[in-house]
Amino acid sequence: MLMRQCRLISRLALFGFALLICSLIAGAVSIIEWLIRRDIDRTPFARFCFATAAHCLGFRVHQQGRVEQGPVLLVSNHISWSDIPILGGVVKLRFLSKIEVRNWPVIGWLAAQAGTLFIRRGGGQARMTRDTIAETLASGQSVLVFPEGTTSVGITVLPFHSRLLSAAQEAGVPIQPISIGYRRSGHPDHLAPFIGDDIFQSHLLRLLREPAVEVIVTMHAPVKIRTEDDLSSVTCRIQQTIQQGLSAIHSSADDRSGKPAEPAGIHVGDT
Repeated sequence: MLMRQCRLISRLALFGFALLICSLIAGAVSIIEWLIRRDIDRTPFARFCFATAAHCLGFRVHQQGRVEQGPVLLVSNHISWSDIPILGGVVKLRFLSKIEVRNWPVIGWLAAQAGTLFIRRGGGQARMTRDTIAETLASGQSVLVFPEGTTSVGITVLPFHSRLLSAAQEAGVPIQPISIGYRRSGHPDHLAPFIGDDIFQSHLLRLLREPAVEVIVTMHAPVKIRTEDDLSSVTCRIQQTIQQGLSAIHSSADDRSGKPAEPAGIHVGDT
């Protein structure tokens, strides 16, 4: 019990210091934008802040595969709020997120600084959301979406909603599937999933009390989609790819070294 409390206090202190640094950087960026009277690219700053937050919160991230160059619609399974700082730390992108996330402590602020596209669900917003994604992609920026529409327990992938993926078809950019999985002591982590009626603050504190968790992020080969392609078939294929990647992440847990086979890219845990 004492060890868990000490771990909680030390991580909160470290995270608070990191948040202070990120706040100072954000303030400096805002001042520069005001002085030059134009917006500047915040994605390098956002990526640094996301990676720092993920490390301070006890996530040791390993990336497998590489991100497609140029604008791409990134599509990932969704397990927890922590997917946001983890993926934001390894990929230069803009998120699509529900408007409620904007009010989450810390994570909401980081997401806003990263230029997240906050949307309202229901009320005929689907077409507007798709158009916003398509416009962002057409402007040369990559966007990440969670087409499950909710979080899962992290073992299987829930059915995908194809409407969001049509933005890539409209913008003429490829879709790159991503599988993200959490492992603790060589097994699927049961603490990471943020599901049901769980409360953000209590979930965060539970994670901070426990030892570091390993997170595997697998970048799959991009899928080119044409205007004449059947969107439902493409969506199904992408969902299967992500499910296979998630299954591979957990099947590799038999590797007693606890490391993914042939990791590529960056190790966020070392930043």
